[in-house]
Amino acid sequence: MSFRALASKPPKGSVSMDPNCAICHAPATLACECEARGLEMAIRQAEDHMMRSVYNDIRSWVRGHAQDYVLEYFRLLTERRKNAHTTHLDQITAHSFYHYNAPPHPNQIAEAQGALKRGIDEDWQASVQRYPEVLEYFYGLVELSLPADDEPAVKDPPLSALNGHRKATRRSLEGSTSTSSEGRRAPPALSGAPFLPTSYSGRDLALDRRGSQPPARRPSATAHLPPVPSSYYGGFR
Repeated sequence: MSFRALASKPPKGSVSMDPNCAICHAPATLACECEARGLEMAIRQAEDHMMRSVYNDIRSWVRGHAQDYVLEYFRLLTERRKNAHTTHLDQITAHSFYHYNAPPHPNQIAEAQGALKRGIDEDWQASVQRYPEVLEYFYGLVELSLPADDEPAVKDPPLSALNGHRKATRRSLEGSTSTSSEGRRAPPALSGAPFLPTSYSGRDLALDRRGSQPPARRPSATAHLPPVPSSYYGGFR
């Protein structure tokens, strides 16, 4: 019972009667921990009952936006790499016809295709490795507001004092529409962000590794495009 708030000093001549523990019925002077442990358990149960769906909604929202961002980042990298690959093939073809009046040797084509595949694998690895940074960014955009202490619902909650019947309803907590953000740190900026993290059409089905579509999108600030991926081709530039 050590968690109980200390009452004001009783008037002189009055008798102090602290109630026994509501769980083990031990005298208050023993200061057992039964009520404190019971309160912690009740808090966990209430949090799980009232907040689980809110946490799931936030997780789904963050997951969807993070996957959209990573997939679009990868698409931009591979698009640049494929353009560089096409330019390289044109160069070796022109060189071969100019000097030998013949198409490029099959080994040259195979080498260029292998370099393209290795580059795409590296682009995908670099994109996936950004997930921790991207997830923290979108989690940083989520806002949860607490009511003011002087609000009527806080000062006089609709709970019956006679029969203990709880009439309170679940407060609505939304991930991105709350107006209260006092005391919340600003979300970190994504370094090298190549685009607005919004959904896009025409996504390659082979790259769509998401399980479900996220809720409505919330755009963030843009940053500079990442540098053009380094070329893996030698000889011709």
